[in-house]
Amino acid sequence: MSKATVIADKASGIALGVIALANLLFVISFAIVLLIGASTVKAAALQACTGENLLQQLEKEDPGKLAELRLEAARTPNGQGLLWKVEKDGVEPSFLFGTIHLTDERVTKLTAEAQAAFDDARTVVIETTDILDEKQAAISLMSHPELMMLPGTTTLKSLLSPEDAEVVNQALEERGIPPGSVAKMQPWLLTSMVSIPACEFSRRRSGLEVLDAKLARDAEAAGKAIAGLETAVSQLRAMASLPLELHVEGLVQTLKLGDRLDDVFETMIALYEARDIGIIWPLAKTMVPSAKNGYAEFEQVMVVTRNHGMVENAEPHLDAGGAFIAVGALHLPGEEGLVALLRQAGYRVTRAD
Repeated sequence: MSKATVIADKASGIALGVIALANLLFVISFAIVLLIGASTVKAAALQACTGENLLQQLEKEDPGKLAELRLEAARTPNGQGLLWKVEKDGVEPSFLFGTIHLTDERVTKLTAEAQAAFDDARTVVIETTDILDEKQAAISLMSHPELMMLPGTTTLKSLLSPEDAEVVNQALEERGIPPGSVAKMQPWLLTSMVSIPACEFSRRRSGLEVLDAKLARDAEAAGKAIAGLETAVSQLRAMASLPLELHVEGLVQTLKLGDRLDDVFETMIALYEARDIGIIWPLAKTMVPSAKNGYAEFEQVMVVTRNHGMVENAEPHLDAGGAFIAVGALHLPGEEGLVALLRQAGYRVTRAD
């Protein structure tokens, strides 16, 4: 094999990882989708994750590209930080905290600053309280079959090329999912079932909870009030409003990732630990320029539009004071991120970590 071929193989591997990283934002952005995925597929015994940070690989193989990513990330407003203090005259301060909907110990163990803010809060607000009751969430979702199943005579097979159909069927069979049993399932829902690493599944099956649910359970045990900014149905409607073609691409590329799925999640956790949220979008869009428009639409629907709704629903809690508001970290940065929108709404918002 020539040196050029080796380099091309490495580059394509990284690119595939970045494509899947962007597509998996579908999953990581919605607490309710992760709940669906974890409750649908059985996992093996408790096991360790073995992923590698894609950015470390990129630093070795294309440092110039990594420098470009970091430069663009540096231009992202409020791109660094997970904990923000929210103040308004005459009101007790509240805190805004960015989460990632995973069970990894590096995620679920709060920093001293975040733990203190959580302990002092009277009310804990998460994206949706539906994640705390799987049975009730299932009832709510099943009452909207149009959000879960493909319309009319459309099937997953009819949306795929023969080559992609072969990839999907083989990957499903390897996971113990008969392709015929999910023929009418919305592609994004199927993605949620196959995109979470086995190690993450096994942790959930052992009783560990994603960070958001853990915060709510801890709040409940401490006698704090608990509230949500969205509902399971509203999250599904946002997901379903995106073009079907984008969901199909996300499913296929995620399955093509194969064993490198752990790398994608390790990358997300590493960025979260570093509080470097602003680099996530540059990583997705810069590395996959051909898909830029699709991801722009995804960002608008799944992040920006929801941000405006979150601010509106958060204001009563902020005006009451003493709130700890925990939402997916992707909602914090940017010109229309929660930090910027809260400032526009008249609050003083300063980084607290």
